[in-house]
Amino acid sequence: MTKEYIFTSESVTEGHPDKMADQISDAILDYIIEHDPKARVACETLVSNGFCVIAGELKTTAYAPMQEIARKVIQEIGYTDATYGFDYRSAAVLNGIGEQSPDINQGVDQADGEIGAGDQGLMFGYACRETDVLMPLPIYLAHRLTQKLAEVRKEGIIPYLRPDGKAQISVKYIGDKPVSVETVVVSTQHAPDVSQEKIHEDVINEVIRKVIPAELLSESTVFHINPTGKFVIGGPQGDAGLTGRKIIVDTYGGSCPHGGGAFSGKDPTKVDRSAAYAARWVAKNLVASGACDKATIQVAYAIGVAKPVSIMVDTHGTGVVAEEKIEECIKHIFDLSPKGIITSLDLLRPIYRKTATYGHFGREEEGFSWEVTDKIDVIREYLGL
Repeated sequence: MTKEYIFTSESVTEGHPDKMADQISDAILDYIIEHDPKARVACETLVSNGFCVIAGELKTTAYAPMQEIARKVIQEIGYTDATYGFDYRSAAVLNGIGEQSPDINQGVDQADGEIGAGDQGLMFGYACRETDVLMPLPIYLAHRLTQKLAEVRKEGIIPYLRPDGKAQISVKYIGDKPVSVETVVVSTQHAPDVSQEKIHEDVINEVIRKVIPAELLSESTVFHINPTGKFVIGGPQGDAGLTGRKIIVDTYGGSCPHGGGAFSGKDPTKVDRSAAYAARWVAKNLVASGACDKATIQVAYAIGVAKPVSIMVDTHGTGVVAEEKIEECIKHIFDLSPKGIITSLDLLRPIYRKTATYGHFGREEEGFSWEVTDKIDVIREYLGL
């Protein structure tokens, strides 16, 4: 009997407090890595009612104007008026950054030029055939909705929208194939003088129907638009935001496991970030090569040790060769040491601010090197496909 189920994923807009924190952390990382590619950066941000706190550890020769960077990000997101509850001009920005522990650094920078993992941990990568970019459909559509919310706000198509917002998509599957969108939830901050009926109509017509293919919608699709009623108080005035609080939004929307490590504010010697990118690169190339229709990759590291302590592949019964053979292929073709990942994916570049919104995966803009399917031919050759 074919299994039927509904799977749900969510995304948040760039004005969501947690995403504000991610963007500030990654903007600081970008500035530092542009001026000092060998820097070690672990930058955490808190945004709350009228203030922003930047903390963490650095090892760098560069000077980063933290306040200026943070205010510019807040301005670009759209918090440009005190009536929004948060304003880039008047918000207090506090800098509590310290120096990286030499005990950690000695394990990362090794005498032979190798780079040890910046910490222990486990990371996952995933790919499937549900979309052209080999991402699960629910998280893909959720990100497109939140992107569209920002677009219609910034372009004045729905001028009364404000920066904070969320979207959630529930997709019905028959077998492993997505067949319809069952429920769409959109919560968006707005000006106080707009009726919920107007918001409901505009969001459905200018956001949802412009994003979700018509064949996935039906008369039975349920739309929940601002289901609690008005959403005027939002952003950091409504909720505190912290770096690293949206790790499922950042990855696969719950479609595969997560090792627990966040991405934003971390330089690529931190395998929480770089190895998760590499695992996606591996998984996407495996699926694109035809070795399988779905792949989950796990890699794990020990602090100060260059090579992964383990590599696991699960093709969910879709592999055309044995998983043991695919694991051998991964070890033969992909250098998953921190230095190997950084070199292969060219990660010592200021590319991170744009990853901090709308997902780190399934993106085809320049800079998302882990999305490139450049190993298809060698995988096929190794596996005899």
